[in-house]
Amino acid sequence: MSGTLHGKRPKVAIIGLASCFGCQLQITNMEPHLLSLLDQIELVHWQLASSDPLPEDFDIAVVEGAVTTKEALETMRRVRRRASVVIALGACAVTAGIPGIAAPEFDDHLQTVYGTQVPQAAGNVISPVPISQVVPVDWEVRCCPIDPADFMAALHRFIVGSNKLPSTATLCGECKRNERGCFYGRGQLCMGLVTRAGCGARCPNLGRACNGCAGLSPQANVAAARRMAQDAGIGEARFNTALQLFNSVELQAGA
Repeated sequence: MSGTLHGKRPKVAIIGLASCFGCQLQITNMEPHLLSLLDQIELVHWQLASSDPLPEDFDIAVVEGAVTTKEALETMRRVRRRASVVIALGACAVTAGIPGIAAPEFDDHLQTVYGTQVPQAAGNVISPVPISQVVPVDWEVRCCPIDPADFMAALHRFIVGSNKLPSTATLCGECKRNERGCFYGRGQLCMGLVTRAGCGARCPNLGRACNGCAGLSPQANVAAARRMAQDAGIGEARFNTALQLFNSVELQAGA
């Protein structure tokens, strides 16, 4: 759907579901570019900045957070009907992220937290899912939190058009291009073996192992990664626990 808005100044709605709102806060960290961006769009709704209801008319919906209630599910269906473009913002929207940890054995988790009666304020809770499992998504801005530059690029994709394809390789390739040593050689767990590339391996560049916040790469060999963790003395069980941090919903579906 690249370039579908034909150069007009699009109306943008930024919507928050189940998340920490950290990715929306990242947008405010774009100080050098924020005013320039606001000149290119008409910001008609931003849940972080105003409690006004979602308007009827908008072109681009930027959605942060996982779908965890029936109310959120209906909100996404309504948003998809209105918007020409839906952008998933951050790990919670893309993979269900941290809320998605509750997806396996959801009913048991629900009872552990709330007992036999879920508070009315929690809404009609459902097992967490990414927004792509509810409605079609046109573009994903990955990671936790997002890189503001990736958010800018996503909006420009639909304002002026782009034929750039999303990354599909694993993060290990980016580490090699950055000439970083492998954490596994030091007996340290790293999820770059199976995580989708595209962030430039920022955490490894800072000396921190990847935690997998960009989600699973479609080229990932999870079984081989488990064996490598075992051979490195880290253990398959520890690898599996780390893998679930941002990928529980996908793993539950059989990845």
